Amino acid sequence: MRTDDAFVDKLTIEDADARTRRQARELVAGVTRQRRWLDFVLGEAYHGDYDSMEHRLQEILRLGLYELLFQSTPTHAAVDEYVELAKQALRPGAGNLVNGVLRTIDRDREHIPTPDTGDDANDLALRYSHPTWMVQRWLDRFGLDETTELLRANNRRPMYSVRINPLRTSEADVAAWLDEHDVVNVDSPYLDRYLRLKRLQALIAGDLLDDGHVAVQDESAGLVVQLLDPQPGETLIDGCAAPGGKAMHAAARMEGTGTIYAVDRDEQRLERVETAAEAQGASEMVEAETADLRAWAARPEPPQGDRVLLDVPCTGMGVLAKRAGLRWRRSMEDLEEMAELQDELLDAAAQLVRPGGLLVYSTCTTEPEENERRVEAFLARHDGFAVESAEGHVPDEMVSDAGFLATFPHRHRMDGAFAARLRRDEA
Repeated sequence: MRTDDAFVDKLTIEDADARTRRQARELVAGVTRQRRWLDFVLGEAYHGDYDSMEHRLQEILRLGLYELLFQSTPTHAAVDEYVELAKQALRPGAGNLVNGVLRTIDRDREHIPTPDTGDDANDLALRYSHPTWMVQRWLDRFGLDETTELLRANNRRPMYSVRINPLRTSEADVAAWLDEHDVVNVDSPYLDRYLRLKRLQALIAGDLLDDGHVAVQDESAGLVVQLLDPQPGETLIDGCAAPGGKAMHAAARMEGTGTIYAVDRDEQRLERVETAAEAQGASEMVEAETADLRAWAARPEPPQGDRVLLDVPCTGMGVLAKRAGLRWRRSMEDLEEMAELQDELLDAAAQLVRPGGLLVYSTCTTEPEENERRVEAFLARHDGFAVESAEGHVPDEMVSDAGFLATFPHRHRMDGAFAARLRRDEA
């Protein structure tokens, strides 16, 4: 059940202007998020075996139904557009089928059937277009009402956040630029120098981003850096640094003084760290090194950090709203595979923390196997570390009972994330 992005792009944005391309991308992202629900509705309306229908015809029907159900496109315009597309891309008879199915659903849209398989997890997964295994996990953990809210949050158009960079500009200057360019924004309710925006196009087209005056960064990532609390003049090691958002935020909090070792094994992504450091006024304090942290920490006498940030690779189950297709690429087995890597990276990071220093472990997932359980396992292996509560560093509503930072899309209107402060003994 994949969305053929290349096929859709070719059909909808070839030779199009910038606005049309943006609309096409939004349409593809929306169909990708909602495709399980779209397929359910289409399967109920189609008099035949929908699952065996040729893929391109299914894709055209999904696009048309998405416009009917989720966008304000008038019925006649949406139906006519995809009838013509089916005729051109496939054959005349395909256009007749698209016309019949979409108009049938539109005529009876007030009575679109509700999934009723007898399994709550499967019914919710169909209605809110998620894998059933994922929904079952959340039902067991959160219950019906909160799981429903989480599913809805994952399907909303994402809100974007930008961080104002004090090394390059002031809040007043950024506010003036946004007003001049009619960019609607509101202050973050959780973080200073953060703004929430519905769209980024004006910033991308303008010079604020290129000049390093602002950086696109979710508030959950900003809260991780706030939990890290780097200070001017310190040595910071960012163990999985690319593409550099947290390192740049740390540089701003360090007021441009001190040293940041930005380590990442992906050379191309690490180049983005160096580019960001140059743009954001932090190049003199950032030392980028291409290396796997495990090998880097195993070198003779590696650097010791006052603070070490380990933002590990994870399943990304806290960022499903922004990464439309990720939910379809994840499986239960990924949790176990990620946990093994996360443990190895934690062990490597522990070697880099100076006595009395701080290690912050963070993820962009909501799942305990990658979060709390990794910290518990780490502490069992390293008795020289102890948890410090996130209380006092981040809003109380985001501090878990165990003292960890935990954000959720449906509770805080930001990405789901986790972070733990782990203090090394002085000895």
